[in-house]
Amino acid sequence: MMDRLYQPVLGTDLVVHAFGFDRDRPVIVLGEDGVVTARQLHDAISRYQQVLQSLEPRPLRAALLSKNRVEVPAVFYAFAFAGVVSTALHPMGSVEDYLYVIEDAGIDLLVYDDAFEEKARELQKRAPRLRHFVAIGAEGVGAALDRLAADFAPRALVAPQVDPEAMARIAYSGGTTGKPKGIIVTHRGVVTSTLIQLTEWEWPAEVRHLVCAPLSHAGASMLTPVLLKGGSMVVLPGFDPVSFMEAVQKHRITTALMVPTMVLSLLDHPRFDEFDLSSLEVIYYGASAFPAARLREAIARLGPIFFQFYGQAEAPMSVTVMRRREHLVDDPVRLAGCGRPTPWVRTALLDDDGREVPDGEPGEICVRGPLLMGGYLNKPEETAQAFAGGWLHTGDVAVRSPDGFYRIVDRKKDMIVTGGFNVYAREVEDVIASHPAVLRVAVIGVPDPKWGEAVKAVVVADIRHAVTAEDLIALVRAEKGPVQAPKSVEFVEEIPLSPVGKPDKQALKARYAAKG
Repeated sequence: MMDRLYQPVLGTDLVVHAFGFDRDRPVIVLGEDGVVTARQLHDAISRYQQVLQSLEPRPLRAALLSKNRVEVPAVFYAFAFAGVVSTALHPMGSVEDYLYVIEDAGIDLLVYDDAFEEKARELQKRAPRLRHFVAIGAEGVGAALDRLAADFAPRALVAPQVDPEAMARIAYSGGTTGKPKGIIVTHRGVVTSTLIQLTEWEWPAEVRHLVCAPLSHAGASMLTPVLLKGGSMVVLPGFDPVSFMEAVQKHRITTALMVPTMVLSLLDHPRFDEFDLSSLEVIYYGASAFPAARLREAIARLGPIFFQFYGQAEAPMSVTVMRRREHLVDDPVRLAGCGRPTPWVRTALLDDDGREVPDGEPGEICVRGPLLMGGYLNKPEETAQAFAGGWLHTGDVAVRSPDGFYRIVDRKKDMIVTGGFNVYAREVEDVIASHPAVLRVAVIGVPDPKWGEAVKAVVVADIRHAVTAEDLIALVRAEKGPVQAPKSVEFVEEIPLSPVGKPDKQALKARYAAKG
């Protein structure tokens, strides 16, 4: 009885609360599938939950492989209400990627979009661990989810009573170096991340949110906050600049979650001025660096609507935030920052010996608090390393200003050591991005027989402006000195991106390792 008395509110409790009012309100708009009301979403979650609980043997861990479909939010929540630990498989991944995750995470159920029927058949042959297949859409290897759900009447959703420290989901890191790690997301972490969004993020009076990221990944993070705010979501199949702008104009969208490369693709699109985007009140952005010069341009063209969040899968979404009014367009150092820590976490900038560094000196962002992961799945040594000294070590190197704003200068593993000096790629990128001819830039270290590593800039240039490698090298030398000036500049048509829209520096390093 005493345990029940102090049982904390968790993520499913928030979802139940969100369905406790105005069930006739529209909550999801998705293409030709029309509008889904709160009542319809609630009932779909209940039916899908009952489907999961009817399977024999009862699934314990499930993987979701799907593009953005109207059924995905209900499946996402049904896992939680059925007590099934879930994992998302990225739609752009390969069968080999999926096989690794299925084995590593102990997946016994695959729920998949019928567009991936061929991959599901391959997994059926090669993943004996999978006991159940359920198809979203047409029946194939798996029984059709909606046909199975038709056998059940909707029931009132009841939040399961679970240990806050128990595993809720398993998220997989990008895997740019070696195999990806399974990140244990606890029920404690889920609810903390959502509470930070509700209390620290800025929300307009009317939330009409545009989802253009995968609903199985980053897009899902917005579901519960939007529901609790009484808002609605317009869901695109994926991100396309024109489709995005058309949707904003048609649905009078007020909020969107984006990565900087998405925003840049809007600004650089020849049809940008054709659309009325004035309804946008907040663009939440994060996941990778936004060059200060381009962010200033974005504010000038879209207005003071940008809200930044910084986090990582091990501490999801919001370790720090920078509010709209804190984006000072006349302060390039501030625009290059990632805001101040939220009151829900404890942070410190530590040197390699675990000592806190003074303001203005670079140190690794380290975090404590209820937001953190439960560890890496089946990897005790990596978990111990990540939590060394009683802190989560993010791997991001930052400096703190006297007024408490953090500015990330590099990933620790991406720091370039040239001639014995440390060069932080982000600082060089910000200088190069300030040139009017530069659309995008990534700075990496490449092997060099004299310097050990040489600074190399990979640049996408605007063909309407003239710029040479010598111009950009001279610009960095004047701003930052000769050590940080690139030894070479490569002009390219595009910079490769990771599946989550970040510049893929590992791919660039591999490409230029031999060339120097």
